[in-house]
Amino acid sequence: MTIATAAYPLDILESWEAYEAKQAAWVADATAQGAELLVFPEYGAMELATLAETPIADDLEAATETVASWIDAANAVHQRLARQHGVYILSGSAPVYAENGVRGRPVNRAHFFGPEGGMEFQDKQIMTRYEREHWDVVPGAPLQVFETALGRIGVLICYDSEFPLLGKALESCDVVLVPSCTETLAGYWRVRIGAMARALELQCVTVQSSVVGAAEWCDAVAMNRGTGGVFGPPDLGFPETGVCAEGQMNEPGWTIADVNLETIARVREEGAVCNRRDWVRQEGAQTKLTFAQLR
Repeated sequence: MTIATAAYPLDILESWEAYEAKQAAWVADATAQGAELLVFPEYGAMELATLAETPIADDLEAATETVASWIDAANAVHQRLARQHGVYILSGSAPVYAENGVRGRPVNRAHFFGPEGGMEFQDKQIMTRYEREHWDVVPGAPLQVFETALGRIGVLICYDSEFPLLGKALESCDVVLVPSCTETLAGYWRVRIGAMARALELQCVTVQSSVVGAAEWCDAVAMNRGTGGVFGPPDLGFPETGVCAEGQMNEPGWTIADVNLETIARVREEGAVCNRRDWVRQEGAQTKLTFAQLR
């Protein structure tokens, strides 16, 4: 498959039509480069907050409610584009007031669209300090494995990629998507290191997308740093660095990579190491742990 992963800037939208046109242009650009799977970043939908009738600067609750109110319409756009171009699209995630939320608080949800009109979603599992302490975004529905014509695909939204047991839950996946939104270079590298670690452990391909640039009209996404990247295990059939493709830091656009499912299957069977298969060899180690004094 050919994967396109976005370094995506958030714009001040003059109208709903401007949003539709932007999404159409980005999808057309990726598909013109042969992409079959398109990955937009975490909180890529926050630009919908600029469609509010009154200014929402510094009002995170108002921004959240505005974005959530536009999600059904945004989903219809991506559903149409996926069918039109015959591709899979993970759209930019958004705060959504979902039935599985608690206390009436939003979850962080990324919607996934198929070429025949299907739509599913993945919610973030573990909130960052900002989401938990300032925004009060809550965990959503459990992880899912998506069966597609391109293989089995999972999604770990940003911070989720930094937790190996969440990755382990997706061990049957060929590709794990990691949409991210990071304010600092350190944040970008935390998520990237997590994505690369999951590729190593699961002997699969991980795909990181990023929001880039300033969006000072909303505190949650005021500054964003990152780029697109596609990673695999540094082993048989993959680059020795594990980096299949990466974009230019903070430069908007698509990063494109070709991924072969046969290469993933082969490295799992014939690789120099077998991290995925040998995971069970860790089990029980904690019960054998001892403490020794060394002077």
